[in-house]
Amino acid sequence: MLSSVEILILSAIQGISEFLPVSSAAHVLLVSKYYSFNNQNLLIDICLHLGSLLAIIVYFREDLFNLKNNKKFLIKILVGTIPIIPVGYILYQTGLIEMLRNLEVIAWMTLIFGIILYISDKNKTDKKIETNFTSKSAIIFGLFQVLSLVPGVSRSGITITAGRALGFNRFDSAKISFFLAIPALVAASSLGLYNIYKEGSVELNFLAIIAVIFSFIFSYLTIIIFLNIIKKFSLKMFVVYRITLSLLIFGIIYL
Repeated sequence: MLSSVEILILSAIQGISEFLPVSSAAHVLLVSKYYSFNNQNLLIDICLHLGSLLAIIVYFREDLFNLKNNKKFLIKILVGTIPIIPVGYILYQTGLIEMLRNLEVIAWMTLIFGIILYISDKNKTDKKIETNFTSKSAIIFGLFQVLSLVPGVSRSGITITAGRALGFNRFDSAKISFFLAIPALVAASSLGLYNIYKEGSVELNFLAIIAVIFSFIFSYLTIIIFLNIIKKFSLKMFVVYRITLSLLIFGIIYL
């Protein structure tokens, strides 16, 4: 059974790497390589995602519940989610998603898409969510998000890259990325619950509740800190971090 310390570590990985433009798959890989988690189970994984989902809902509660003014925006977010559904289903059903989960793929994707993030971040800013986030741009965000199915790309990283490439400022790009995370986290949690249903019922235990709480705290703090950072600085620090991380993984592979 997982300990409280292990739950804390997993919550930190989930809460921080889910929303920053870095690769969560790379971090899980590195941590699991040097720290063997004892009997990590599907229920805990679902609870970690649920904590992140609740953090977004709480932070953006005014946007989410002010349907009168934000209905069109939320519909476009759903439109932007459409492309990843059939592709994700095919990769999952065919087992191709597991074939992509290897060190080399993660290292190269972390490096390549870090560089692409750097290039897109140099793009000029002249678009705003209120006037330029159309159904067409939502689909483009969605097509970029499909790439996040490849481990190492980073869902947050690739959607922010899409926003910067389209000319949205860093804050608006991140905001769209956070909202696109909501259907993605709902889908991940639903798939996990379905698998639990197929395997039999699982009792909600104390550690599962702790996982939700810790994941929520790390996720919520990450959202606050990240949005404050990108109001003042470029994304260069995350690019440098990704490149360093990729070199570390390459070192593990070849040295």
